[in-house]
Amino acid sequence: MDSVLVDPAGPETLPRQIYAQLRALIEKRALASGSTLPSTRELAHDLGVGRNSVIAAYDQLSLEGFIRLRRGAPPVVVSLPALARPDAPGGAAPGIGLSRRGRLLCAQVHHAGQPGDPGFHPGMPDPGNFPFNTWSKLLARRARGARHDLFGSYSLQGYPPLRAAIARYLTASRGVNCGPGQVVVTNGAQSAFDLLARMLVDPGDTVWMEEPGYHGARAAFLSAGAVLAPLAVGDAGWDLTPPPVPPRLIFVTPSCHYPLGVTMPMEQRLNLIRAAQAADAWIIEDDYDSEYRFQGQPIPALQGLDVSNRVVFVGTFAKTLFPAMRLGYMVVPPAVGERIDAALAATGQFAPLVTQAALADFINEGHLTRHLRRTRRLYAQRREAFFRGFEDHLAPWMRLQRTDTGIQLVARFRTPIDDRALSDAARAEGVSVSPFSIQFSHPGAESGLLFGFAALDERDQTRAFRKLREVVARMAAAGRADAPAASTAAPPAATAPLPARAGRASAGAG
Repeated sequence: MDSVLVDPAGPETLPRQIYAQLRALIEKRALASGSTLPSTRELAHDLGVGRNSVIAAYDQLSLEGFIRLRRGAPPVVVSLPALARPDAPGGAAPGIGLSRRGRLLCAQVHHAGQPGDPGFHPGMPDPGNFPFNTWSKLLARRARGARHDLFGSYSLQGYPPLRAAIARYLTASRGVNCGPGQVVVTNGAQSAFDLLARMLVDPGDTVWMEEPGYHGARAAFLSAGAVLAPLAVGDAGWDLTPPPVPPRLIFVTPSCHYPLGVTMPMEQRLNLIRAAQAADAWIIEDDYDSEYRFQGQPIPALQGLDVSNRVVFVGTFAKTLFPAMRLGYMVVPPAVGERIDAALAATGQFAPLVTQAALADFINEGHLTRHLRRTRRLYAQRREAFFRGFEDHLAPWMRLQRTDTGIQLVARFRTPIDDRALSDAARAEGVSVSPFSIQFSHPGAESGLLFGFAALDERDQTRAFRKLREVVARMAAAGRADAPAASTAAPPAATAPLPARAGRASAGAG
């Protein structure tokens, strides 16, 4: 046992050091099966440690099945089956890989910001203007009393006072027709999309989705095996010409289209509901950013017009408060709400109760209303500053689409530029912008950038514009005029759905 050495000053305890080295020798077959180990007294003497350290190491090895302990006899190494070491890179055995669903999931595009430098990241609120002192006090107060009603996995659909607060807020501010029992609190809007895709869509089902449209929702539907059919949206609004295949589900952002920022007029809202009724389809209304409307009042929700219980309303606190809070919500029809507890439990899509309780206090004590009033004024000023900065720095290369709603804006290139490559180059300079082309899933993707303007004051905007101008000018001068293949064709996931389940029964949305 000369190869076993211990270090009393090492980070691991003496029993742990002895256990780890003996286990390694057994696994490498340096200690052959059937061979005996020294007695606890002998090994303790050889190593210069207390006998209890060796006893503890032997006990752990015996518990895990590496040695067999016998009273009055030395320990014996157990005979273990040999495992072939894989030759594939990364240690994976040949032939083992992700499932088709896993490959679809991992193939979806995503765009994340950078810590400490929000840049022009789309949808990012201002971290400097959130009342963190108030929030930390509310959170600490709730954490101190968590042992009572916030300690376990209770209230899977959400903390009851928060559900009631959200229902009151949505009824008053968004015209949503709901009670607390219809509100389901989730780990953000993306969690809601993932759960709804699993519950409402079978492999091979058709989902009508806005084009361009939110890539996070698209990823959820494709990963569930859906086939996407585009509803074209342009600067003038929606083209609701029905795609050839009737939908199982329709996904829209009617109050503030993502990413174009246009608003769906009433006639189109009613026609959309009629189309869903005719197809017996669900509608998911993503209301991600409607609180920030800079002209007039927020537009009432589509859900408030629905009389057939087929609209699922999804919202988030990521834009109004801060993204890392990871709290969103759904307003679900009874046909979904009556059975959603089991789905929440199976997927783990329920949010932490302590955070929910603190948010309920934040709303009920008036902090949300004051925060929204303050940020609406602030973001309106930053929006105007963004318009000026864009004209000063980027207008020669890009056309900005000005809209009245939301905290992000789209700008298209005047001549084709690879927006994904430009986004990567800008990130290397510390400026976060999102490529416009990733919001498309079918041929004909446009090239441009999606900007957020809320997180930066005018000075920081100017600094970011200068950096971005250098990147755009450099790429334009380099003559990168060809749009990327990935941005002009549908990804494989959009045309290769998971196989449909045999014998699927058509379920109504009502």
